[in-house]
Amino acid sequence: MLNHLAAAVDDDPRYSGIAHLRASTRYYDAVIDEVDGRRIRVGGHWLTDWASCNYLGFDLEPQIIDAVEGELRRWGTHPSWSRMLGNPALYPQIEERLAGLLGAPDALVLPTITQIHLSVIPILAQQGTLLVDARAHKTIWDGCVHARGLGATLKRFKTLDELASLLATDLPGPVLVCMDGVNSMTGNIPRIGRYLDLCRAHGAVLYVDDAHGFGVIGSRSDEETSPYGTGGDSIVRYFGESYDDVVLVGGFSKAYSSLLAFLAVPTVLKNRLKAAAAPYLYSGPSPTASLATVLAGFDVNAERGDKLRADLYRMSTRVLQHVRGLGIFTPNIDDTPIIELPIALDRDLVEVSELLWQRGLFVTLAPYPGVPRDQVGFRVQVTAANTDAQIDELNAVISELAAAEVFQSARETSAS
Repeated sequence: MLNHLAAAVDDDPRYSGIAHLRASTRYYDAVIDEVDGRRIRVGGHWLTDWASCNYLGFDLEPQIIDAVEGELRRWGTHPSWSRMLGNPALYPQIEERLAGLLGAPDALVLPTITQIHLSVIPILAQQGTLLVDARAHKTIWDGCVHARGLGATLKRFKTLDELASLLATDLPGPVLVCMDGVNSMTGNIPRIGRYLDLCRAHGAVLYVDDAHGFGVIGSRSDEETSPYGTGGDSIVRYFGESYDDVVLVGGFSKAYSSLLAFLAVPTVLKNRLKAAAAPYLYSGPSPTASLATVLAGFDVNAERGDKLRADLYRMSTRVLQHVRGLGIFTPNIDDTPIIELPIALDRDLVEVSELLWQRGLFVTLAPYPGVPRDQVGFRVQVTAANTDAQIDELNAVISELAAAEVFQSARETSAS
């Protein structure tokens, strides 16, 4: 019976592109045998890692690594209580420091963003309405589908005008508008002030997943070291907005390199979630090492986070300027470190991936149907732990692929 189930999954067109790549390339299920900075070894083959989301390089930061042992000796490897039952003092310390960093009324930390979406969205939606940006991450969509199964109404929108039209209709309340912050594929930053104006005008709540923005973008200031802003305090502060009618969701698994996630919410809502959200009530907690690295990450961020963000911006723009100078299309217009490179419709992603592997680049592949056919390609993510020499190598390979007409042309894409 299980073999029949596996065959049914293999035949499902939703997974066909990924299954094909898994069988044909070395990028899926790769066993990484060694890490040396932003270099990784798979078997006997060394590659530069452009698939990491450790944007600030905290995964390799000695000060953060050194902070782990003391907490392990104090708490053990895993304080195996649900949060409802018992909380090591690390938890309230993290929540207090996080709320202060974000300028939020309060914060609640749970193990993962996926758990947050699946548990919190249905609690907030109740029997009301969910309006979901069509570009939102699949884990948001999964949480909304779960809420729909529990009685909520679910609709998608593609544009701000579509959202405005939906909000102007008679919708069962409460109404929750769900969207990404910094987009995980394009790297672009939505102008959330426009969405907030609509939500506030119609009594809706804006639910934003800024997994890729937290730690990278933050408050704008005359003292900022780059256009990413200061502090890495996320998209709400980046646009100078308040937390009125906003639920901000974020994670430490990207910029802070730790297994932990959060919601920024008023204390009254935090207390309700502590009584209703399954991850708080029943889930095993994040391991001690993750809690320790978050707290140490706050220290490093306060001491030199803006310098790291300046380095990150400089290296990201080196790649983006090279891409744009070659006339290659990338949807990234906001100069964030997420650089998507769709390939031409007549090119085979498997062949492209083989060349990337041979040239020693470990990237994130984006196959159909995970993305639309005209967005098939690969993505590189720059981190503060990359070097200028690695940027040079990446740009050289991009030039080689451009000469072979692998990429979509920026001119042709804009014309269409």
